[in-house]
Amino acid sequence: MQSNITATQIKFILHTDIEAKITALFDSLYASHPARTVCINHLFGIIKNAADSRAERLRIADIKKTSKKDENWFLSNQLCGMSFYVDRFCGRLSNVEKKLNYFTNLGINLLHIMPIFESPINESDGGYAVSNFRKVDARFGTLAELQQLENAMKQQDMYLMMDIVLNHTSQQHEWAKRAKAGDKKYQDYFYFFDDRSVPDKLDETMPEIFPESASGNFTYVPEINKWVMSIFHSYQWDLNYRNPAVFNEMLDNILFYANLGVDILRIDAPAFIWKKEGTTSQNLDEVHILLQLIKLCVQAATPGMALLAEAIVAPIEIIKYFGQGTNVAKESDFAYNATQMATQWDALATGDTTIMLSAQELLLQKPYNTSWITYTRCHDDIGLGYDDSMIQSAGYNPYQHRTFIKNYYSENVSHSQAIGKLFGVNEKTGDARICGTLASLCGLEKSLQTNNTAEIELSIQKISLMQAMSFFVGGL
Repeated sequence: MQSNITATQIKFILHTDIEAKITALFDSLYASHPARTVCINHLFGIIKNAADSRAERLRIADIKKTSKKDENWFLSNQLCGMSFYVDRFCGRLSNVEKKLNYFTNLGINLLHIMPIFESPINESDGGYAVSNFRKVDARFGTLAELQQLENAMKQQDMYLMMDIVLNHTSQQHEWAKRAKAGDKKYQDYFYFFDDRSVPDKLDETMPEIFPESASGNFTYVPEINKWVMSIFHSYQWDLNYRNPAVFNEMLDNILFYANLGVDILRIDAPAFIWKKEGTTSQNLDEVHILLQLIKLCVQAATPGMALLAEAIVAPIEIIKYFGQGTNVAKESDFAYNATQMATQWDALATGDTTIMLSAQELLLQKPYNTSWITYTRCHDDIGLGYDDSMIQSAGYNPYQHRTFIKNYYSENVSHSQAIGKLFGVNEKTGDARICGTLASLCGLEKSLQTNNTAEIELSIQKISLMQAMSFFVGGL
């Protein structure tokens, strides 16, 4: 490329090989769909429009980010991120800009802003029940404030990470409202059933996500006398990706976020986005095809944006979200290192690193040119879904061991200083997840309450140990 050519002068051309790969993946899902031709033509139009409308500064950033042939930009060991809820942290988006020097002084150069797009009060699921994918919720500010913040961050060499919820929308989303009003087009955007026969069949093999607070996987909609799939909460309606129009709509939203300047897009709960009778409807092959298709479309239109699959699943399943076989490193750029996180908490409770060490062989299978996000705590709970074989390698009984870990962090073990709570308790199976802040689970909250100087110091050492582990195992 000659130095006198600017990014805006580069005409977008979809390279033949990428076009062919996109077509092949699309057809592996939708070849027999009656709207196949219309939808694939629309898909290429979406990609071209996104590329053509990309701001010059973002195109220049794309060129810089993709200029290295041997290593992706996001593998730099100079990256350190922080996630936060805008309202809890500083009120509004406009106030985040005032905190950029604070982040820089902490050594933070990547901000994961927790969900800020419009979601109904009392039915928001922490922002993961989205009623408008393109409107910032008034509680946090405006789209203009977000754009101003992103621009200010780039001027300080900081990166932005945000979420998109692919599996479902709020029942207050325009598509859901139209479906509820009887519009057949938009009813096909969701999984609707006239009676319980199919839902009952699906329920035979589909587990409940929140058995304690939101039992069941389907919700009755009296306005149209139908049942809709809602595997998380009754107000979150699952999108039907068997309909290629749904894929196109959501890809358009993904590329919209890319053109806002998002550097890493966190795809929420991808494991659930394809449903099939007779299965758990989690981690299906079609899920991976959809993610590979998204990756190719992003690569074609907005190549500077990396993708994170938020797959908090069994260790052997997490690895698959980087891609397998000929698609290794061609699916997700990032995955959460949830196994390392959970086994660290296991080691802290037991004083035994055997289980954590037994997980390393699997975690080291992460492909080259992809990365973990390593962490000790996040907004989510701590699941104990690591393999039974890992527990057995330490000489423990899996059920008894998980029971001990849950008790240790929920104030049910006498010698534990941890103050946490159990979440999603399933009385049938005994499963539960653990909630609590890093400080509380490491004993600092309880130590401060009792003003025990020795325990306060020990708690701080535990916090430092847990954070150090996250730094030294690599990744972002």
